Amino acid sequence: MNAFSRSISQIFKGAIKAFQTFPVTIGCALAFAIVTMVRIQIDWPQQEAFNLLFNSLHWSFAVGALFGLAAITAAQSRINTKISLLTANLLGVAAAVVTFLALYLPGGNVPPGARYATVSGLAASRVGVVLLVSFLAFIVLAAYPKDQSDFAKSFFMTHKAFFIALIYGGVIMGGSSGVAGAVKALIYRPMSMKVFEYIGTLVGFLAFTMFIGYFPDFRKGMIDQKRETAQKQPRFIEILFGYIMIPIVLALTVVLLIWTGISLFSGMRSSFYQLAGIATAYTAGGIWLHVMVTHYETGLAKFYRRIYPIAALVILAFEAWALLNQVRKFGLKMDNYSFAIVWVIALVAAILLLILKARAHTPIVAVICALAIVTVLPVVGFQALPVSAQLSRLEKALVSQNMLVGDQLVPAATEPDQQVRETITDAVSYLAGAETAKLPAWFDKQLSDGSTFRAKLGFDQTWPIFDSGNIDQPKGYLGTSLLLPNGAVDISEYRWDVRLQPYEGGSKAEAVASVAGDKGIYKIYWNTNQDTVGGIPNLKIELDNRLVLEQDMNAYLDQLTNKFPPGTAGAPRTVTYQDMSVVLESADVKVLLVFNNVDINVDTQQDIINYYLNLKSLYLSEKP
Repeated sequence: MNAFSRSISQIFKGAIKAFQTFPVTIGCALAFAIVTMVRIQIDWPQQEAFNLLFNSLHWSFAVGALFGLAAITAAQSRINTKISLLTANLLGVAAAVVTFLALYLPGGNVPPGARYATVSGLAASRVGVVLLVSFLAFIVLAAYPKDQSDFAKSFFMTHKAFFIALIYGGVIMGGSSGVAGAVKALIYRPMSMKVFEYIGTLVGFLAFTMFIGYFPDFRKGMIDQKRETAQKQPRFIEILFGYIMIPIVLALTVVLLIWTGISLFSGMRSSFYQLAGIATAYTAGGIWLHVMVTHYETGLAKFYRRIYPIAALVILAFEAWALLNQVRKFGLKMDNYSFAIVWVIALVAAILLLILKARAHTPIVAVICALAIVTVLPVVGFQALPVSAQLSRLEKALVSQNMLVGDQLVPAATEPDQQVRETITDAVSYLAGAETAKLPAWFDKQLSDGSTFRAKLGFDQTWPIFDSGNIDQPKGYLGTSLLLPNGAVDISEYRWDVRLQPYEGGSKAEAVASVAGDKGIYKIYWNTNQDTVGGIPNLKIELDNRLVLEQDMNAYLDQLTNKFPPGTAGAPRTVTYQDMSVVLESADVKVLLVFNNVDINVDTQQDIINYYLNLKSLYLSEKP
């Protein structure tokens, strides 16, 4: 048997051995796959009623698998008795059961407009934290005993196991799907597409067993020669990390240090969202690479291990400045909160790496786990704390305008200034979209609706106007999305309700309709100009082939953008009937256009503005 065949054989033998070494882990993974195949078998309309049950089972089996993996590794490497191994497996089963009961028994969360309950976002996040902590605990526990391993070697071994399982799983998936596709194409055409989903589920389970089976024997007192092989970095990986990735991260470090200097002398010019994305990637990637090159003895690797913590501390100081500016302007929100967590992790990691060097890895993992747990706690979590901060911000703004008296909202006597209106609008929009938030009785979640907002607060929703150099501009894209409110309107002065929809005449951009009037035949053209940049619609009306009215929507769109500047509102907002309609007239006709929705999207990087006006109805009257 050649080396390649032996390698493949060892992978599959490891997968089989995983059943014996980690029974609760493989058992939960198998149960996860079975639940998945049951969901595949049941069509969606019937499956929807069991959504909470299936999701709870999936989450619980995932917890049982990873928690059991960590517990068994701890029992094997530290104690290695039959009782300890049995206890570890039972703990994995107990974790799965407790997770299922915690998710399913409370009844889940019924989202607005949904018919059935689902696992809430907060509950799913809490289970996700359990999975993260369990997996990181496994990596730490696998780095034992110290004379055979450490965190850096265990960390790389886990990556190696993952990518080997991914490659084998991908090949098996591609081959088996190809065979199934050939059967469907050549032998049995009515074969259901669910067959491919079943194959994907089984291959996923098999790949997971390969992943688990790749790890060496962790039992106390045992020296598994496989561990040295599993932990050893191949030469191409050493070249990749040491001579390609380190220069890339060092180059990014230089860019960020230059940015700090520019910011110091010229002020903050970068978008907070761009900065947050770059900083997060730099932090996670920098720490990850620092772990991966722990044992490298090249001069470049040693230089990187020395310089990264120092450079990170300098960069973090200016990132804190950007974060504080963002919080000062818009209050604490989910994105700011997430960035703050990453910032704290990066700060502690940089200090620990500077002081403890390679011995800092396990404490850094402990900090990550602790902060992950903090993010899902009731008072200081990612949902609770931003909501509290935004509610305090809103209350302060309302009280300053005498708009909150006791537990009652009072419409503004006079329109507040621009900044106050923007603050109130922004805070209301955030709170109205917060899932399962505990809000005071005076706060109506319908305040996100433009009509309700104006009725209860006395002014229109007001959004900030961004410019291309503004730090708060998000990712180069701004937008306005407006909706027509429900209600009735007087159309007694109009004679015809004309429906104009593109495609019916064969054109995706132009709709055409004819109306027989007292003076002759009116032909109405509504051209959305979707084939052109921007897409400014145009209305043209002819009477017996004579042009009686032609008007584009430029003036109407200017009116909308002045009143509702493109910003970062996110969800569409409902405005007034007057905002969503426009009256046009000539010597022969009078027209009322009513729009279902209007969307304006701005790409500030490319300096492109796109308009979409969804026409609901055209009302036409003929002048005498």
